[in-house]
Amino acid sequence: MALHFERAEYADRQRQACAALQAGGLDGLLMFRQESMYWLTGYDTFGFCFFQCLYLSQDGRIVLLTRAPDLRQARNTSVIEDIRIWVDRDGASPADDLKDMLDGLGARGHRLGVEYDAYGLNARNGKRLDAALDGFATLLDISELISTLRLIKSPAELAYVHRAAELADDALRAAHALTGPGADEGDILAAMQGAVFRGGGDYAGNEFIIGSGPDALLCRYFSGRRVLDARDQLTLEFAGAYRHYHACLMRTIPIGPVSDHQRHMFDACVEALAACKLALRPGRPIGEVFDAHARVMDAHGLRHARLNACGYSLGAVFAPIWMDYPMFYHGNPVEAAPDMVFFLHMILMDSEAGQAMTLGETVIVTDGAPERLSAMPLELVAK
Repeated sequence: MALHFERAEYADRQRQACAALQAGGLDGLLMFRQESMYWLTGYDTFGFCFFQCLYLSQDGRIVLLTRAPDLRQARNTSVIEDIRIWVDRDGASPADDLKDMLDGLGARGHRLGVEYDAYGLNARNGKRLDAALDGFATLLDISELISTLRLIKSPAELAYVHRAAELADDALRAAHALTGPGADEGDILAAMQGAVFRGGGDYAGNEFIIGSGPDALLCRYFSGRRVLDARDQLTLEFAGAYRHYHACLMRTIPIGPVSDHQRHMFDACVEALAACKLALRPGRPIGEVFDAHARVMDAHGLRHARLNACGYSLGAVFAPIWMDYPMFYHGNPVEAAPDMVFFLHMILMDSEAGQAMTLGETVIVTDGAPERLSAMPLELVAK
């Protein structure tokens, strides 16, 4: 079996989840987030693009309802023993199949938590789920229950995070080696992704973000490649991924002479990143991390160029995005704790000047200063 953790670790996670259900007065949980299924059982698939549900009862029973293509996937990658299949057919109603399954498990009249905020439960299927279970059980939106448990990483998880960070460093070195006048963005992406795969890594939860020239001010992947000019700028946001655990980096690389404004923006990013690390301490709300970031950027006269968030948690996540719960924004009350993993990104996009500057890295919360995972220096690299 392709299990990435000892069975004892999965058993401990399941005990944690059952205790959380009991504390919340819930009889069971209907999971639609692939991240939850992976963390709880090891189940590894992209089959969540179709209707599938992992049910956990308060007494620890686990049952998966999925399609036939994922039967062997679940057997080979997870500790799930009870796997039920809904059949592809005209007029198929897997929500009704789920109701029948739950009825057979004695869940009628129970209080059930549901991961409504899940890519694996689209609006249409969510409506069908509500209709099928109307009058059968009481449904409550408990979308963050497993996500909250996943926040604090075990030693085994942190080992994968460290390996992901090494792969991210390899990708950045590959980018530095190729970036310069006349370089093709496609070649740079190929080298970066190749470095991750050669190191035994995975596809990241979303595409590597790359943009040059005016597109260096964009924070999303888009289709289309260009060749770098003699004077240019290249923004890269990417992740090393290992066993689905992510470690991200972000850099803007000037090509040719570096303007005074870009140097000023870089200095602000360095100062803001240091301020964020000072604010990221156990027992403190993570909203204070964003506030530290904003104070520095605003003091440098860059309020117009900064964003309204400056990072987020990282873990084992699946497409379409590697961003995990929760995020750094003003007023976020979630408290930091040791062994949480966060990506801190300092992003400045000055549309008026047409210039970008970014600096980002992944850290682990400790009892003191956060642990840097990247060995790459926080310096302005120009090509």
